[in-house]
Amino acid sequence: MKSTHILTALSLPLCATTGFSQAVEMKQEPKSQRPNIVIILGDDLGYSDLGCFGGEIKTPNFDALAKEGVRFNQFYTSASSSPTRSMLLSGVDTHLNGMGNMSEMTAPNQMGVPGYEGYLNNRVTTLPQLLKDAGYHTYMAGKWHMGKQPDQIPAARGFERDFALLDGAGSYWDMMNFSANTPKSTFTEDGRYLKSLPKNYYATKTYTDKMIGYIEANRADGKPFFAYMSHQAPHDPYHLPREWRNRHVGEYDKGWDVVRQERLQRQIEMGLVPKGTELAERMWFIPQASLLAPATKMIMGKKMELYAGLVENVDYHTGRLIDYLKKIGEYDNTIFIVFGDNGAEGTDLFAQIVGSAGTANYLFAAIAWSQTHPNAWGDPQSYVGYGPMWAQVSMTPFSQYKGNLAEGGIHNCLIVKGPVVKRPAGSINGGFMHVADIMPTLLEVAGASYPKTVNGQEPPPLIGKSWVKMLAGEEESPRSGQDYMAWEIFGNRAVRQGDWKLIWQYKPFGTGDWQLFNLATDLSERHDLATQQPEKVKSLVALWDKYVQDNKVILPDRVIWEQQEKRLPDRYPVVDGFPPLISQKQFIPPANMMADPKP
Repeated sequence: MKSTHILTALSLPLCATTGFSQAVEMKQEPKSQRPNIVIILGDDLGYSDLGCFGGEIKTPNFDALAKEGVRFNQFYTSASSSPTRSMLLSGVDTHLNGMGNMSEMTAPNQMGVPGYEGYLNNRVTTLPQLLKDAGYHTYMAGKWHMGKQPDQIPAARGFERDFALLDGAGSYWDMMNFSANTPKSTFTEDGRYLKSLPKNYYATKTYTDKMIGYIEANRADGKPFFAYMSHQAPHDPYHLPREWRNRHVGEYDKGWDVVRQERLQRQIEMGLVPKGTELAERMWFIPQASLLAPATKMIMGKKMELYAGLVENVDYHTGRLIDYLKKIGEYDNTIFIVFGDNGAEGTDLFAQIVGSAGTANYLFAAIAWSQTHPNAWGDPQSYVGYGPMWAQVSMTPFSQYKGNLAEGGIHNCLIVKGPVVKRPAGSINGGFMHVADIMPTLLEVAGASYPKTVNGQEPPPLIGKSWVKMLAGEEESPRSGQDYMAWEIFGNRAVRQGDWKLIWQYKPFGTGDWQLFNLATDLSERHDLATQQPEKVKSLVALWDKYVQDNKVILPDRVIWEQQEKRLPDRYPVVDGFPPLISQKQFIPPANMMADPKP
């Protein structure tokens, strides 16, 4: 989020987009047969938030796409937004594409190291660039978060038209940012840095308006289009119009434990998770909701009401885009790919940025983000996030949330609908899939190939697998049981091969040692099998070591987990009702044994 606000546009972004055209090989196929592509990316959207993934949140437009297409229940991303976006648009591992760490979190020993630039580097090409060279229009609206300099912005990385928030988050109403050093968010439109925002700006609505406008402007030429709807929502702060804030009044007062159980039951009934799936253990520092006072339940519930309204607002504007495509006759020839960029956000980011009293950031927040009354939540200058308790609800049935490599940090919902999908409508697929697969999939769909050189050098290899055969129903998964994927972010690390997952996380969210889980029987990662399966641990550690070597991974010497163990309560197993003292109910004697006192 740290950048100088540049108001001058250079010719470089326009020139930089032309470097790969000779590298794309076209198949001899009429353009009219190639489908349009729409990617709808939710920012911090939880696995179970959409109705079609078990949520009580009303998402009829996403649900309709799922009913006509396919849902995938084994889809993975990174544990944070810009690393995921970098793999989506490059198909290359984060440690090679420039996002080995987020720019906001780069460790001292990673600074200046290739692969850790904090932006999408020039050693990789991009999906929009290759699609544009293959004859597609390429449009983007929403959050970028992969660089702010003129050669790093969307127009420089293959997008023909863009309206982009370059920062990782910000106000939905205006250009207000979070810290004293970066008080103003940076936006671009068609390669130019914006001095101000459009009249009546509201992020989700404006992004959708822009995208519809881009498609309409070039509709007459008959070329297919790639539309990247990179939503800011439902990332905090939870800003939304007043008419969207009261759609779930009182619904969440029953608390997170109940809502999580209800979501799990619906997921089992839908076939998204196996019968008998356990909920992940409620995180040890989250209270049992039934023990809270009514006023506390109401205030905590109101935060989830706002979040639900934000998700429903995204669904509504997605419906506007869908209706437009139907109106112009392009809906049936459009591939829709819908997913969240990482696990739901359970960390108080605002508190991390604001810091302690007496600092410049603390004073800035007190002035710029002063609307703290619950009645003002959702307005400009208000900041609301829903906390770890509701983040675990959003990630039902998984353990933990964004920033962690437990399933709750990296396991996401995915819907794919469109002419390349030949599987039964409304079906669910359990193939092992990854966000990096989208690049090779869409290159195959578009009739393009990955270049042999980028800026005169051999580019890093694609790490994904094409979904085309799987979407056509010719195979059940793009990966065999021997294929593996690995992750590292903020020093935490994980490997998955087949049903086995090995994970190492810093305390207190991890143990500071390798843990082993069999996801076929333990989606919620409750049962560590490391001591029982030492040979499996050894084989997966060998894969991790190979991943480190192949991708030039540098583990950070400073991490965001420092001091967390001291700030949080000691970690013990969570058992509802223990100790009994705090949950015992009033004893009521049998009515026929009640009596008044004797004189």
